[in-house]
Amino acid sequence: MKPTLRTVTVTRYVTPLREGSSLPAIVEADDDGLYVLKFRGAGQGTKALIAELLAGEIARAIGLRVPEIVFANLDSELSRLEPDPEIQELLSASAGLNLALDYLPGSVTFTPLAMPVDGTLASRIVWFDCFVTNVDRTPRNVNMLVWHKNIWLIDHGAALYFHHAWRGWEEQARSQFSRVSDHILLPHASELQAIDAELRHYLTADKLDRIVALIPDDWLHGNAFGQHDLSAHDKRDVYKMFLRERLATSTIFVQEALRARETRV
Repeated sequence: MKPTLRTVTVTRYVTPLREGSSLPAIVEADDDGLYVLKFRGAGQGTKALIAELLAGEIARAIGLRVPEIVFANLDSELSRLEPDPEIQELLSASAGLNLALDYLPGSVTFTPLAMPVDGTLASRIVWFDCFVTNVDRTPRNVNMLVWHKNIWLIDHGAALYFHHAWRGWEEQARSQFSRVSDHILLPHASELQAIDAELRHYLTADKLDRIVALIPDDWLHGNAFGQHDLSAHDKRDVYKMFLRERLATSTIFVQEALRARETRV
């Protein structure tokens, strides 16, 4: 049986969150829950939703905290209730299946000074961000929240950026990920080699394939994945192969992270 996530239906647009280029918003759903909705009609389209989904569920699979991710159905009729023309256009363009994360009320942005991070957790987060090529975990874009005294990872739409060009994914899968030098937790990541050994053993190809299987076919259709259009099945296979190769060659990005850490510490 194909794995899946919960699906909710958006019943009310509550308020926009003006951070970032994806124009997320807090919405209410038919289960009475509040969610941070990521719109398929925003600038990066479904590719940002795919990155959010895959990275978020990979993080969860290796023991990191991520708000629950759900599929969110959005009816374009909701746009009629919004006076803001920009929001109207976004809601109308996002009719159908979107992605949402559980809203964490009362959470605050993480800062290292306010909440020290131990070497194991910092190493796990740095390893994860290198693995999914996430460029947004810097002092400028922390993308971590503190909620109930725990760190929660959010906003992974910029990860897996190979799919914006699509070509050359093999080389990108084996890349060093030099952007790790900007990672906010890199100075605290004192156990990268031990974490690499642990996660290479734990994060199997089968687990990665199950996460990739969560991508809705609808998000993979069209010619938005490079010059050569592929079927949804073929695109899904590329994600699988990219992640498998990334895992098999993780020592490449770990060595780069160690080199960058020596420079910063």
